[in-house]
Amino acid sequence: MTTDAVRRHEPEIKTFASDNYAGVHPEVLEAIALANGGHQVAYGDDVYTEAVQGVFQRHFGEQAEAWPVFNGTAANVISLRSMCAPWEAVICPETAHINTDEGGAPEMTGGLKLLPVPAPGGKLTPELIDWYASGIGDVHRAQPRVVSISNATELGTLYTPAEIAAVCDHAHELGLLVHMDGSRLTNAAAALDVPLRALTTDAGVDVLSFGGTKIGLLLGEAVVVLNPSAVRGLPYLRKTGMQLASKMRFVSVQFEALLGGDLWLRNARQANGMARRLADGVRELQGVRLAREVEANAVFAVLPVDVAERLRKRFRFYDWNSQIGGGEVEVRWMCAFDTTEADVDAFIAALRQELHP
Repeated sequence: MTTDAVRRHEPEIKTFASDNYAGVHPEVLEAIALANGGHQVAYGDDVYTEAVQGVFQRHFGEQAEAWPVFNGTAANVISLRSMCAPWEAVICPETAHINTDEGGAPEMTGGLKLLPVPAPGGKLTPELIDWYASGIGDVHRAQPRVVSISNATELGTLYTPAEIAAVCDHAHELGLLVHMDGSRLTNAAAALDVPLRALTTDAGVDVLSFGGTKIGLLLGEAVVVLNPSAVRGLPYLRKTGMQLASKMRFVSVQFEALLGGDLWLRNARQANGMARRLADGVRELQGVRLAREVEANAVFAVLPVDVAERLRKRFRFYDWNSQIGGGEVEVRWMCAFDTTEADVDAFIAALRQELHP
């Protein structure tokens, strides 16, 4: 079938706007096709959803239970709703995705009160958690219940296992739970060269939003419960949150393809490696500077506004901070699992041309 959209689609063109722009990994597409034969029980009672529980348990421990959903916003909101009573709140960095880029979904559909904390590098510490912990027991304040962190963070920084453990230990001492937004957890684990559980189960995280779309899935994320006592009503929240897929086998089989072998690691290493290549190339150019060191698959750079505008006509990417002044703008360049060395080199060449037209 040839449609107008197919005719206008140029598969050879890559961008550096988001790892969500990438297509589906061929191994994931193959898994979807294999799951397509015949009939399977709907709404998650299929053999693929049953099998994927074992896959998640191999990575996160025998207590882990995965609840597939359609997207990351739902994974975060449903996770946090299952952890919080109506009068309770979520402590998070002010740069957290749930605070800046969920379109108000935690508040509107989750009824959640967010307590954002200024956090250098986008990372919470035990001391920063105490910013709001003083409100515990005060009837005039929303009661902190969950500490939410992201790994990798919105600023592309990483928590080490020790840093996560320190956050979890302190939160638990205060009677709080810990949620992790793991939309790029695979990138973090690959960059730190540690198992997925080292950044989650072993460090004390209670509930994880595990990301699949950014690392090669067609669609699908998962709420992964690591501490069963931390949640309540999750099956019903998934349904009322409009995230119970009738043909769930096609979501679940993707996770089996991703996590059953080393596809997640290969994809994450590729994305991370291309970000490092891009950063190394940018470092050599006059007129542009890195805003921070690259830790995963995001590159943040500062360059003249006019250069960014011209370059954007050739490669899509987003501004990160347009308010820095001095005729400069901070931008974010993301690398994906399908970003190649040739893609990166072409982008660097284009940037060099626009810096010195």
